[in-house]
Amino acid sequence: MQDFIIVTGIVIKQSPIGESDRRVTILTNSRGKISAFARGARKPNSRFSATTCPFCFGSFKLYEGRDAYNIADADIKNYFEEFRNNLDASFYASYFAEIADYYCRENNDERDMMKLFYQSLRALCAPSLPNGLVRAVYELKSIVINGEYPGAPRDIRLSDSALYTLEFIRQSPIESLYSFNVTESVLEEIKSVSKLYCKRYMEHHFKSLEILETG
Repeated sequence: MQDFIIVTGIVIKQSPIGESDRRVTILTNSRGKISAFARGARKPNSRFSATTCPFCFGSFKLYEGRDAYNIADADIKNYFEEFRNNLDASFYASYFAEIADYYCRENNDERDMMKLFYQSLRALCAPSLPNGLVRAVYELKSIVINGEYPGAPRDIRLSDSALYTLEFIRQSPIESLYSFNVTESVLEEIKSVSKLYCKRYMEHHFKSLEILETG
């Protein structure tokens, strides 16, 4: 009898396998970052065609294979269809997915990163929040969650508002993280700190970042 597990997760990456299959990377609440095969997902009428696209969030029914899990079923709660009509936001979402892929590990407690990724995708869909602010918050909070955030830089002069915002990002629960907005000048300060810390702590080449910075 086949043993199944059910995980809550969000697809952060996909790639084609063979003629009709798809391999996905899912960031889960209970097993960290996992790989799973979706058999026949690239066939036009496959029930896995839509459910294994990047950013799909929901429950995945899995069984273990030799090298990875296999998807038996999926119940998707949010497809983030907004990104289909918003190319700029979709680039940010892809960049966020790369950061999640960079930081997260298999069989590790990645609940905070999964929650941050999901809430950040929702923030990208909110017209009231600038994408640049969402990006800076996501970058900084990722560094916080992974234990690398050193506090506000002491060698850069920052306004009181920027210092307050940095502390808010550091200590706020993820559910409350995108409950604020800032002036353009404060945003530029926050972005400068985020850029500095990303360069210092994320020693990785992110392909989506090239598109964002040259687009």
